[in-house]
Amino acid sequence: MENKSAVIALAALAQESRLQTFRLLVQAGPEGLVPTHIAERLGIAPSSLSFHLKELAHAGLITSEKNGRSILYVANFSAMNGLIAFLTENCCGGNPCTPVCVPACAAGVTSS
Repeated sequence: MENKSAVIALAALAQESRLQTFRLLVQAGPEGLVPTHIAERLGIAPSSLSFHLKELAHAGLITSEKNGRSILYVANFSAMNGLIAFLTENCCGGNPCTPVCVPACAAGVTSS
């Protein structure tokens, strides 16, 4: 991914309704959702949702396909993974830096 594409994707996600919409589509998986279901689940007016879907599609983060008489929106998982890879490329100078999650009891921490 190039800088320009990353900026466009991040700008599209830098708005609460679009971020919620994208996360919902990621949760829906490859089956995607139709706009009426997205609007109902997120409480977004259909006219506003249309604008947000257009912005996410322009950024390449979602795709749309005709499903009978309606349009099905699906998260573009390769674009999402490309953005994540772009953001973490050369993380920590090539050294492993992923935080290790240790349960509190294994770390010797006890609750009082």
